[in-house]
Amino acid sequence: MFDLDLWREIFQSINKNRLRTILSGFTVVFAIMLFTILFGLVNGLQNTFTEAFADDANNAIFINSGRTTKAYKGLQAGRRIQFENKEIDYIKDDNGNKVEFITARIYRNEVATFRNEKSNYSVKAVHPDHQFLERTVMNEGRYINQRDINEKTKVVVIGRLVEDDLFLKTTALGKYINLSGIQYKIVGIFSDEGNENEERSIYMPVSTAQQVYGNNEYIDQINLSYNPDMNFDQAIAFSKSLEKKLKERFSVAKLDQRAIRVRNMAEASRDVNQMMVVLGILVLVIGLGTLIAGIVGISNIMIFIVKERTKEIGIRKALGAQPRSIVLIILLESVLITAIAGYIGLLIGTGVLNLAGPSLKEYFITDPSVKTSLVVMATITLIIAGALAGYVPAKKASRIKPIVALRNE
Repeated sequence: MFDLDLWREIFQSINKNRLRTILSGFTVVFAIMLFTILFGLVNGLQNTFTEAFADDANNAIFINSGRTTKAYKGLQAGRRIQFENKEIDYIKDDNGNKVEFITARIYRNEVATFRNEKSNYSVKAVHPDHQFLERTVMNEGRYINQRDINEKTKVVVIGRLVEDDLFLKTTALGKYINLSGIQYKIVGIFSDEGNENEERSIYMPVSTAQQVYGNNEYIDQINLSYNPDMNFDQAIAFSKSLEKKLKERFSVAKLDQRAIRVRNMAEASRDVNQMMVVLGILVLVIGLGTLIAGIVGISNIMIFIVKERTKEIGIRKALGAQPRSIVLIILLESVLITAIAGYIGLLIGTGVLNLAGPSLKEYFITDPSVKTSLVVMATITLIIAGALAGYVPAKKASRIKPIVALRNE
């Protein structure tokens, strides 16, 4: 296998028959390149969906209020539905251990100032459970706690990029930040796996926001997560039950889709998973078709190569070469060409994905890439197919008598 003369002879044969080598290698290069690009694009789509759902818990439910679109029980359409703190207590008391975490949300846009630096940021007033629903990672300090809620303390937790923007020459933890004229102490700095907008957010206690921005108990949104032990059907039934009870609580018609909206991440995850399964099967079929085309191509070329070298085989036998060595040299040449061509196909495919990657984001494809092991397996498949395709005719040719082989046209 590692005989120097044998490998020198293989490279001489490749150099002598450049056109044949290029044709056989091109088939493999094209098959592996197309295989790499197809699976890279699918992985890019999966990355997009993973990134979209990375920001929130997989078992999250979002409850939003709006205006009624239908008259109901003597009440006119167009009525504003306003959630309050008591809805949080109602959901917890009514559902017990079905609720894992729950938080309110109040949205504000405020100008934040520290010394000479200022900028506009999204401010969200939340409960302590929000940390787990949003998958917030604390880099320094702490998150909002229950004492902050009870005492309506003027504290905030800021995103990593807020610190970068405003605190150029010092650390933010323990400092005071001015939000539209009111001083808040920074008790924590967080990072978020979502997009950069999330890390340019500021969190404060919901009770503090209610006191400062209206002296009321209003909330804009309710976020919760259901018990993770629930299966998909139970999770869907739970969210539908929540919607039904809240509509009854606010006297909203059953078919009114805008007054109270409940979005369950389980449904979104199911739809995405179904789509990805279908897409995966489709690309797998196309990828296998590409490999089969490559196998057929390399097989035909190998049969042609063996037939073309029949006279050469006869001369080798006449000079005393063993049939096994004749078969071996043909197979090693096939394996070498296929392996090098497969690597080139992988380089071209990954190069195309790297170059096109940034421009593909607008088509919902993020960081398209493919596992090297998958492409290596595809290349090995082509190598084995080429070896098998060359073995049968090579074995047959090695058994031909030298005089017959020399007469072959």
